Amino acid sequence: MSNFFVRSLSALIYAILFISAILFSADTYIGLLALFATVCVWELSKIIQIKNITPYILLACIIYISFQSTAFEYNNYLLGITLAGSISLLYLLINSKPIKVNTLVQKLFLQVIYLILPFYFLMNLPFIENAYHPNIIIYIIFIIWTNDSFAFLVGKNFGKRKLFEKVSPKKTIEGFIGGLLFSIIAGFIIGQYSGIFSIFNWIIIAIIVAIFGSLGDLVESKFKRQANVKDSGTIMPGHGGLLDRLDSLFFLAPFVYLYVHYIM
Repeated sequence: MSNFFVRSLSALIYAILFISAILFSADTYIGLLALFATVCVWELSKIIQIKNITPYILLACIIYISFQSTAFEYNNYLLGITLAGSISLLYLLINSKPIKVNTLVQKLFLQVIYLILPFYFLMNLPFIENAYHPNIIIYIIFIIWTNDSFAFLVGKNFGKRKLFEKVSPKKTIEGFIGGLLFSIIAGFIIGQYSGIFSIFNWIIIAIIVAIFGSLGDLVESKFKRQANVKDSGTIMPGHGGLLDRLDSLFFLAPFVYLYVHYIM
């Protein structure tokens, strides 16, 4: 069986499962994300070498809150903590500083800031005034796909300047700009037909998705490079781990949540 066929089949199964869960109901969406988050916590635990059940207990608490209410009274504080943590990781990425996770406390803090809280905001992102809008997530996934696809195509054909060579040698500045521009086009098209949010707001969302989705991928690449591993796991044949597939989506979630729920 060729590697291309294996990659295509696993990607198709993943896409069908994810999109079906999103469209079926709010509970199936949160439930599948809870499963995905558990796998990602497990994969990151292997990368940073943590053998402790505490991350799973914290994740269970976040999942419980998500099922109980989408208007948790402490969301403001959780969002502030999450954004501060994400920006700190970006600072370490940009300054080429190692992300130190030596002690148990540091490792648990990383699990919470990098994975558990962003997944919480991803779970709650499509809820507007407690009404579930699955198309929001579908459109965001489409923008991510557009950004990744055109960043690859533009980078492959026109890329000359490296973006973060020490972290991800194949990514280029030209590819990043190409992905961003086509994401804006995708946002404009979505805004024409989405039925929720204006064209302007979808363009802003597309910019946030393209920028922070790309940076999220780089942050995960830095973790793997520090740990000297190629993939986060083997759960998706031909692709690696689930963390490798979702790194962009959960990293950008708090930033999109901030715009949709607080700025728009």
